[in-house]
Amino acid sequence: MPSQGNGTQGQASEPLETRSPEAFVRLADRFIDVANRANRKVPATDIHMAFLYAAARYNAHVGRNVRDVADHEVYVEEMAGIYKEMLRTHLADPDV
Repeated sequence: MPSQGNGTQGQASEPLETRSPEAFVRLADRFIDVANRANRKVPATDIHMAFLYAAARYNAHVGRNVRDVADHEVYVEEMAGIYKEMLRTHLADPDV
């Protein structure tokens, strides 16, 4: 079932760091919308695991093929740390 991708690097025209926070949130909201639509027929517990799988798969692609990371374990720790901080922030948000 793993996606083979579209064969392109898919690099953005400008780095994420230079885009507005609003554009970043709009992009994230598109993924959340996909999850919300899927949740009409699929349990949220299944969706969240599918999203984790997809994020891991896509981040592996970026790490290997776009960023060409030399040390995979350092990259794994970097991604895990970012995820943990984002998760903590959202769990503390009363509007979630």
